[in-house]
Amino acid sequence: MAPLPNVPADPDDDLTAYVGLGTAAAAERARARGWATVRALAPGTIVTMEYMAGRLNFEARDGVVKRCWKG
Repeated sequence: MAPLPNVPADPDDDLTAYVGLGTAAAAERARARGWATVRALAPGTIVTMEYMAGRLNFEARDGVVKRCWKG
């Protein structure tokens, strides 16, 4: 696969800091820190393996972030 040209760097952010936050507060914080796309997913949601620069994913249960990862 050829390298991607001009891919912006992900924001410099501590992803563990999102765990335990409510999803609305976590999404607001992520956007303020420069994440272009933020999505909350239910546990076990099937997602593709593609990496999307600038995207932050939350696994949320009962409105609380349990896990967070880039892409």
